[in-house]
Amino acid sequence: MTLNETIGHLKILMARVKDYVFPLYAETPQEEAADIIRTELEAVTDAAVAAAFLPLLPEIREQVCTDVEAIAENDPAVTGEREIIFCYPAVTAMLYYRTAHRLHLLGVGVIPRMLTEYAHSATGIDIHPAARIGTHFAIDHGTGIVIGETAIIGNHVTLYQGVTLGAKNFRYDENGRPVNLPRHPVLEDNVTVYSNASILGRVTIGAGSVIGGNVWLTRSVPPHSRILQGPARETFQDGAGI
Repeated sequence: MTLNETIGHLKILMARVKDYVFPLYAETPQEEAADIIRTELEAVTDAAVAAAFLPLLPEIREQVCTDVEAIAENDPAVTGEREIIFCYPAVTAMLYYRTAHRLHLLGVGVIPRMLTEYAHSATGIDIHPAARIGTHFAIDHGTGIVIGETAIIGNHVTLYQGVTLGAKNFRYDENGRPVNLPRHPVLEDNVTVYSNASILGRVTIGAGSVIGGNVWLTRSVPPHSRILQGPARETFQDGAGI
C-alpha cells in the first residue's frame, strides 16, 4: 500500500471515529461508523487489531468527552459544546491522540505516530502517542504544546499554549545511540501549566501545583506548589532599575 493510500484510509478512519465519539453532530450513525472503522483499520493494520480496537471505542468516547467538559469549565469564552467540538483545536488533538494511544498499546507500529503527526500539523499540538494522559485534560489555545513520549499526565490537568513537557538530556548505549528511558515529566492531578513554560526531565509536578508562564523547570516540586517567574523590571537606558 502506498503512503497516499494509507493516509486516505486514516482520514476516513478518523472521520468515523469523530462520528462515533460525537453522535449528536455525526454524518454517519454510530453503528455504521463502527463498521467503517473496522474496515479502515483492517486496511492499514489487520483484522486482529481492528477486532481488538472496536471494544475500546466507548472508552475513547468517554475520555474525549471529559476533555470537552474540561475545556468548557476552563474557558469563559465558550458558548456551548458545539463550539468546542467544531472550533477548538484541542478536541482534534485529543481525539487523534486518544485513538493513537489505544493503537499504540495494541502494538501497532507506525500508524499511531502518523495520526498524532497529522493532528500536530493541523493544530500545532504535538503529543506523542505513547504519552499517558488522564481524563478531563484541558488545552487552552494549544499552539506550540509539546508532550514527549514518556510523559505522564494525571486527571484534571490544564496546559496553555507553548508548554513543553520535554527531555533534559539522553543516555547513550555503547554504540552511541540514545537509550529509550523515562525522560519526560510526570504531572499529577489538578496541575496547571501556563503559557510557554518548559518542564524538562523525569521530574514530578505534585498534585494541585501551578507553574507560571515562561518558567524553565528541571526539578520536582511538591504538591500545591506555586512556581512563578520573577517580576518584570523596567530599566532606564543607563541600566539602572526602578
